Parts: sequence; C-alpha cells; structure tokens
Amino acid sequence: MRYLPTTAREEREMLRTIGAGSIEDLLVRVPEKARLSRPLAVGPAVAEMDLVRHMRALAAQNADADSHVCFLGAGAYDHYVPSPINHLILRGEFFTAYTPYQPEASQGTLRTIYEYQTMIAELTGMDVANASIYDGASSLAEAALMAHAATGRSEIVVAGGVNPLSRRVIATYCQGAAIRLRDVPAPDGVLDMESTRKHCGDTTAALILQTPNFYGCLEDVAAAAEIAHAAGALLIVGAEPVNLGVLAAPGAQGADIVVGEGQGLGVPLSFGGPYLGVFAAKQDLVRRVPGRLVGATVDVDGARGFVLTLQTREQHIRRAKATSNICTNVALCALMATIYLATLGKQGLVRVGELATAKAHYAAERLTAIPGVSLRFAAPFFKEFTLRLPKPPDRVATRLVKQGWLAGVPLKTFDRKLGDCLLVAVTEKRTREEIDRFADALGKAVA
Repeated sequence: MRYLPTTAREEREMLRTIGAGSIEDLLVRVPEKARLSRPLAVGPAVAEMDLVRHMRALAAQNADADSHVCFLGAGAYDHYVPSPINHLILRGEFFTAYTPYQPEASQGTLRTIYEYQTMIAELTGMDVANASIYDGASSLAEAALMAHAATGRSEIVVAGGVNPLSRRVIATYCQGAAIRLRDVPAPDGVLDMESTRKHCGDTTAALILQTPNFYGCLEDVAAAAEIAHAAGALLIVGAEPVNLGVLAAPGAQGADIVVGEGQGLGVPLSFGGPYLGVFAAKQDLVRRVPGRLVGATVDVDGARGFVLTLQTREQHIRRAKATSNICTNVALCALMATIYLATLGKQGLVRVGELATAKAHYAAERLTAIPGVSLRFAAPFFKEFTLRLPKPPDRVATRLVKQGWLAGVPLKTFDRKLGDCLLVAVTEKRTREEIDRFADALGKAVA
C-alpha cells in the first residue's frame, strides 16, 4: 500500500505520473481571489496548557444550547440526552468499532443495530428498518431514489412543507438519475390536497411529505396516502421518531417508506452533526432498502446470532447494480438512539412528546399575547410553530442572542414570502420560567 508522499522525490514522482509540473498546476482552476497569497497568520508554538486556555476562550465566544436558552429547531432540537448514553458509547468496543463485516467478532455491534432496527420499525409502523444513513436529508433522498427504482417512474412530487435544506439534498441526488422534482405549494402551512391530486399522475414515483413539517404543522398523512396510491405512486413520509411516542405511526396511515432525522433520540446537537438518518419501509421493498440491514439467524449449533444481510451495496456489488452508494458505518449514533429508547421505555417516550407539545402550546399562547405577534398558520402543530413578528425576525434574533436567548430561526432565508416569520421550537427541556422570561424578552425586542 502506498501512502501520501513524505519526501520531495516522491512528490515529484506523483506529479509526473499525473502529468503535472508542480503543485501550482493543480490549483489553476481555483480563482486567484480565493487563494491565500500570504503565509497563514499562525503564531509561534505555545505550551499545551496555554493552547488549551486559548482554545477554551475561542469556544466561549460561541452561543450554544448550554450557555443560552434554546428555542431553535428547523430539523435539529435541544432534547435532553440521558447520562447513560455517554457512559456506554464511550466504551472502547463501541467507540472504536467500524463496519461489522466479521459477524463472529461483531456480535455485540450487530445485536445493538438489530435492536435499533426493531425499535424504529415499531415506532414508524413499518415492517423493516435499516441502519447507517447519515441524516434525515440523506434518508429522504435515498427514499426518492428507491421509489424511482421500485416503480420505474421518473418524477417525485415534493410537498411544500418539506424542509428546504432536505429538498436541496433530494435535488442533488435525483439530478444524476434524471428524476424530475415537482413541488406542491403549502400556502396555509400544510399540503394543498387539490393541487397534489393534479400533480400526481402516471409518471409519479412517489409523493414526499413531512409531518410535522418544516413550519411545525401536522399534515394529513392518510389523505396524502390516498392520493399517492390512486396514482400508483408510493408515499414517503418524513417523521421524527422522538415525536412518534405521541403521534400516530405513519405506517398505520398508509406510508410506504418512512424516513426522518433521529437526532432527537439522544444524539446531541453538536453544532450540526453527526446525526442519524432513519429509514423504514414495507416488507415488499426490503430488497431495495439502502444502507445496512442486520438479520437474526442461528449458527451450526442452533445458537442465535446476528449477521449483515441483503448487502446489495456498492462495497459488495457492481456500482451500477447497487441499491445505494452509502458506505460508512454511522451506527454509533444508532447506538445512542437504542440506549435512549431503552432508557426511557415506552412510557418515557410518550412523556417526552406530551411535555414538548404541552410546553409548545403554552409558549405559543404566551408569545401571541405580545402586541403585533401572531401565529402565521392556523393548522395544528406539535412542538414547533411559526410566528409572524412586527419587526424583522433576523434583527430580533440577533438582539436576543446577546441576552442569552437562541430565539428561533428567521424564515426569510428559506422563503422571502415569510420574511416576517420566526420558527420557534419548544422541547421537553424548556421550563415555564424560561418560556415566560423569553416572552418578556421578545415583547421588549419587538416593542
């Protein structure tokens, strides 16, 4: 195996092999204005304790969910992470494990993935679930490709309430496969069913729906399923599993594929990742499911064991024939979710959902009592809602962050028509006192 060059001679050999005269030749496509024309402004070496002190001072400049009260959402939520999770995932056998290719040496890892799959299948109301998809957006995109392969159709209808960032990932994935995306508006915060019916036809592979959607509103999954199936298409539902302790399972409402972001299941915010892509489907689609599937079996002595199964991924099959090109194992986050669900249990997960929705509705009541502040949409919501403010939300959020509040997500970046709107999320961690103080702070900020 050859490693990166360590000598000037090896560097010259590599450049000569690829037909380049110098490192500069490799950078000609990078615009001059984007290239640093001076040495990096890195100071001289310092003692380790001084470096640690310096790095801590830099980190302290961040506004995070530990130093501020967090009402941010839009796909990543400040749910509580039970203490057993860190204690267990930092064990060497879990923390350093990679792909469990050798089942005889990986029974512990395979068992945890199998338990995770079982829990996700039960939560989503589906027959099978997988592991090792990077995040919720990747899961949605993989589901779109899977629907295209299963139906042989070339169009995907995307509900207007799907997270705009996820929509971009779907578009990126579908571009290579020449799959056309058709967007259905959500003028009242939820899917326009009449428009959806017109968009779904003989070329539609799937209808993609998210509930609660990007605006926090609850969608009518059963009605969407009826429309999709009438057109011969699949229904893909994006759902957060942490909410499914209270909300009805999408599988019971007609979904064919259920995906989502599993970050709320004990995975910390971590400034944006790594997160956990949830993916579950009906049994008749199992051979098209991307990522890893762990199955239970017996050995030659009849003892129960666990193995990777249905491995039609690009590491095991020709790339063009693979169900997916996902390679890296991210099951450490799936292990976090498994420990989270096992720690809370069924009643605990229900309680998390009940607290989040009760506190969110209390917060909405307090915030809309502020003069000039109102709910943007009338549709029912769960733990997140969209506010209309009398002052620019980005300026309001900037002012509040200086006072210790992560106030929410201004929506102007995603939709100019919602330039006066702020997306607010409330989890089980928020207290009545925090909500009341936040309402007072927001009232002063918009007065």
